Amino acid sequence: MQRVIFNQKGGVGKSSITANLAAISAVRGRDTLVVDLDPQGNSTQYLLGDTWETATSDVAEFFGDSLSIRILPRDPLRYVTPTPHEGLHVLASSPELAELQAKLESRHKIYKLRELLLKLAEQFDAIYVDTPPAFNFYTLSALIAADTCLIPFDCDDFSRRALYTLLENVEETRADHNPDLQVEGIVINQFLSRANLPQRLVEELRAEGLPVLETKLSSSIKMRESHEQCMPLVHLAPRHKLTEEFIALYDELEG
Repeated sequence: MQRVIFNQKGGVGKSSITANLAAISAVRGRDTLVVDLDPQGNSTQYLLGDTWETATSDVAEFFGDSLSIRILPRDPLRYVTPTPHEGLHVLASSPELAELQAKLESRHKIYKLRELLLKLAEQFDAIYVDTPPAFNFYTLSALIAADTCLIPFDCDDFSRRALYTLLENVEETRADHNPDLQVEGIVINQFLSRANLPQRLVEELRAEGLPVLETKLSSSIKMRESHEQCMPLVHLAPRHKLTEEFIALYDELEG
């Protein structure tokens, strides 16, 4: 299973959702990989902490290799770094991704990530892909490679307007490149249950027939503490309300 977490609007919790769902997957006994395609590297920093700088390889090296050699190395695990958490690995991000993008586009390397993930799927039970806050080469590469797309959503009007464009981009990708791609659902993040606006927006999205998931993720300072300590919630605070919501979200997605 290859799941992309995508929203072209920044600050909606893509990296937090990616890393925490992946951590739960690993705790459940599944060999799990996080692929971080965002040059900011938030998922990488979250999962590796200070050991990020000691990663022997990263996703930028993979894309660089795809430019310089026709046939990629037989062992794709050379690009993967283990995290401190059992069963959880990361294909680390790099600031060099921004510099490589124009070269990759001009050389039409849009299917290279799919080739890599197909090989890595032989080694991992679940792959979670964190994308940049833009519909660019890396996001399109991820959607082409994915089985499903999970969309984080903050309850405000700007996010709602961006959502329609996002869904159009996903539909176009499905039509042109990946007919098997499915929108797995829209996950409401930083939900304020006592506020009227979030409740109304969720009801309106559902009335439009959009695939809003039942599980909502609350706003909590515990998430910031989790980021600061570079430890997913399932390890930092396994009984916290937000951790339980992430577990419920994982279970909902897994069916």
